[in-house]
Amino acid sequence: MSDQSRIATLDSTPADGLPVYSKALFTAKAVQKLTFEDIAKQLGRGEVAVAALFYGQAQASAEDVEKLSQILNVPKDTLAASMLGFPDRGRAGPMPPVEPLIYRLYEIVQNYGYAFKAIMNEKFGDGIMSAIAFSSKVEKEVDNDGVTWVNITLRGKWLSYTRF
Repeated sequence: MSDQSRIATLDSTPADGLPVYSKALFTAKAVQKLTFEDIAKQLGRGEVAVAALFYGQAQASAEDVEKLSQILNVPKDTLAASMLGFPDRGRAGPMPPVEPLIYRLYEIVQNYGYAFKAIMNEKFGDGIMSAIAFSSKVEKEVDNDGVTWVNITLRGKWLSYTRF
């Protein structure tokens, strides 16, 4: 198991805009002291994808529901009733974000978005990075001086614009 003293729980700020199953998932996760990494290993998915399931930002498969039910001891029917529908993506909170860490991610895109775009266009041509054919991971790095860094990888399929 990962560091059990650091278990992400449901923040009350976005709670009202989340699916009904989110509270049950977060409560069971906290009671069992499981991290998203712990759940991801048992579910066979990436930890970012699992967190996205909890927040209603990704679609669950029947297999995901079955496994989550077993891992978290939440009745399968409770999860299946709403998790197997289509996610209502993009309702992650106010814009600009007010939660400091989420605001910093927003700020990175604000400050470096056009630089990222220019470099991607130079490397790949005219197009966009998919957020559908997409994966992501978060890693912790400690450098030689003992300073902790976060590495966020965003891996999206390149979609070239077509001429019509």
